[in-house]
Amino acid sequence: MIKRAIYQTLEDHLSSKAITVIIGPRQVGKTTLAKKLQAFLKDQGRPTLFFNLDIEDDQRYFTSQEVLLQKIRLEAGSEHVTVFIDELQRKKNAGLFLKGLFDQALPIKFVVTGSGSLELRANVSESLAGRKRVFEIHPVSFIEYFHYRTNYRYEQKEKAYFELEGTGAGFGLLQEYLSFGGYPNVILAETIEEKKLTIAELFTAYLDKDIRGLLNIQHDAAFVLLFRLIADRAGKPVNFSGLANEVNLSVATLVKYLHYAEETYIVKRLNPFFNNIGKELTKSPQYYFNDIGLRNYSAAQFDLLHSHHPAYGFIFQHYVFQQLELLCKKEGWILNFWRSRDHAEVDFVINRINDIVPIEVKFKSLKSPQLTASIHSFINKYQPAKVIVINLSLHQTLIVEGTELVFLPWWYLLLPDWNVGNVLHV
Repeated sequence: MIKRAIYQTLEDHLSSKAITVIIGPRQVGKTTLAKKLQAFLKDQGRPTLFFNLDIEDDQRYFTSQEVLLQKIRLEAGSEHVTVFIDELQRKKNAGLFLKGLFDQALPIKFVVTGSGSLELRANVSESLAGRKRVFEIHPVSFIEYFHYRTNYRYEQKEKAYFELEGTGAGFGLLQEYLSFGGYPNVILAETIEEKKLTIAELFTAYLDKDIRGLLNIQHDAAFVLLFRLIADRAGKPVNFSGLANEVNLSVATLVKYLHYAEETYIVKRLNPFFNNIGKELTKSPQYYFNDIGLRNYSAAQFDLLHSHHPAYGFIFQHYVFQQLELLCKKEGWILNFWRSRDHAEVDFVINRINDIVPIEVKFKSLKSPQLTASIHSFINKYQPAKVIVINLSLHQTLIVEGTELVFLPWWYLLLPDWNVGNVLHV
């Protein structure tokens, strides 16, 4: 089994009366986590019940609150019981249904899962205000993948491992991850052909259940084409008008479809950095995929085990985006990119309100410090105190014209204390 970093947090929340809500895209392991939590409780001798609303026989217990309570009493009596409900979005008015049960102050702890934030927002979130805690589950991260592939031999030893193997075996594992991504079933598939079939099935399920079924999109062929074009242009500014013409949709419909893709955890929007916040919200954004393997499959570039492919630089940029996005979410910072009128570009800008840190990504084994004309342009315009350059091998710090230049190898972003260790301290 692939260990998930969020598991201990979920286990700790079992002691809270609040409803545990586990959401995320399809097939990222929500059910597996729920089953593991159930096994933990069973090992302690604590009673549990598990319902899967994808199973017709389980659905009959959800025709009313009283019917469900009768089933719970039949199985658990008056004991305190933890009730797991998988695929809760299948229940109409699920939020009101759970609210009515929760407000009775019964000896029942609910743990529920659901796919897609649109479903949970519509059916659960508003009704359960103040009664729940939401946990987002994403595809397996690279550090989780690394530990799984190395049989957990290097837990708490990540820095020592990558200092020794960061350009060898460690980089080979990164290439695997950048090829196939982090969906658990794709990782567990034993052959490349099986991985391709698994990711294809996942893509089809997403279209059938989230796009055609849930969102009732009529022009699904246009959505698929849009999806593939966004995958091909991931990490590049998107011109809505030009893209709308390519897929034969109105700009309003195009923006709506991209919003759907965001809300169902497939892509994330990255806005440009401007001093004027209004411009930031209206200028051309970039999009990154939550899962690199799904991005590669959508762009017909799945199975990129060799780094000479011309798209590898942008795929590596996806990895850096994932690490920075996690950091900024944790710290409450804003992540942007920068592009000037004369087309100078900086891959990422961490905006901490009081200061900004530009970050350039180089898919190269640098032997000595190198700065692009774009970084020089950004320094001249904004005078940041620090600039970070993520590359494949070089680890060096120097001062140029009052700006601290920090060159970091790719694996440095994986260290749990890389920010605490003053890399971003100004």
